[in-house]
Amino acid sequence: MIQRIQTVWLLLASVVFFALFLFPYFQFSAADGMGQALKVTGSFANVEGQPTRIADSWLLAGATVLLGLYPLYIIFLFKDRKKQVKLINMAMLAVILLGVWFYFTADKAMNAENLAFGLANIGVGFFLLPIILILLWMAGSAIKKDEKLVRSADRLR
Repeated sequence: MIQRIQTVWLLLASVVFFALFLFPYFQFSAADGMGQALKVTGSFANVEGQPTRIADSWLLAGATVLLGLYPLYIIFLFKDRKKQVKLINMAMLAVILLGVWFYFTADKAMNAENLAFGLANIGVGFFLLPIILILLWMAGSAIKKDEKLVRSADRLR
């Protein structure tokens, strides 16, 4: 299990998922000049120089935790490579849906402040999603190579 490269890719994907808790996925300045950041745990504003949570997002945080644990679960299914590939494809779809959720949450926050959605406001957390997709794709490719190798070895027997 640990000597397989897909284990490394899945572990890194899980670590990057949990890094979403550290970085905001969207930042903007409100009409009153107060800077705000959207993280998976909620919306934060800069009040008197201190970051203060102004809204919670428990559902988004819970979904991020579940999605972060998902690659770890996939690692332990190393005996069933076909199931691993299917679950990795499902995880990739879930990452795309999480990105859509990020977009709509950010758009809602911008509309509440009567501001336009801009690329300059996108935070580091949003760019972690493509990294997760790449890591999951690399793990899926490695699993498919393993399956191909096992099939060719079975033909030789």
